[in-house]
Amino acid sequence: MSGRGAGIPFVVAAPSGTGKTTVCRRVVERDAHVEFSISHTTRPSRPGERDGVDYHFVTPAEFERLVAKGAFLEWAVYHGHRYGTSREALDAPLARGRDVLLEIEIQGARQVRARREDARLIFLLPPALDVLERRLRSRQTESEQDLEGRLRLARLEIAQADGCFDYAVVNDDLERCVASVLEILAAERAGAAAELRGRFAPAPALAALRGAAAAPVR
Repeated sequence: MSGRGAGIPFVVAAPSGTGKTTVCRRVVERDAHVEFSISHTTRPSRPGERDGVDYHFVTPAEFERLVAKGAFLEWAVYHGHRYGTSREALDAPLARGRDVLLEIEIQGARQVRARREDARLIFLLPPALDVLERRLRSRQTESEQDLEGRLRLARLEIAQADGCFDYAVVNDDLERCVASVLEILAAERAGAAAELRGRFAPAPALAALRGAAAAPVR
């Protein structure tokens, strides 16, 4: 137990393919003060994923039952599948003084922003949209139609991200990105995050990514 009262909910959100799952898993492995929140989803598991470890994989009917029960802090539909964070997964560790890391979609991050004033939100960004496309293609888990849909949604999410996040971290190098997120967590715990909020301010990072996306191909 931390001895500092209630824990802090940290949210990491990102366009699909940015690497948020890998980043979050490494952060939790290296920071003994934070627990990973396991989301519920109706999408099928991917090769290597385990129920209760990567996600709670549930049927659409079970997900609807949980929604009706008010079990979710946030939930959203993403590419035809539903994702949600249960209140219990967050509240129980926070009450024990543990910090919790939520890896969620951007729709869900907006809900957390509106419902939890104590949450700190980190937007993980790709270095460029063409890099994001290469990462998505390398997974070989989606059809061409699904891949194009994810890219369209990524552009929309980046375009509409202003005002929601406290930080933006570019995942251009995995180890550097993980180190940056760990630094943010430590600074927020210590109540000394002003310098990092300036260094990782979302507006400049988003402007740079949007500018690169809009630049003409030469």
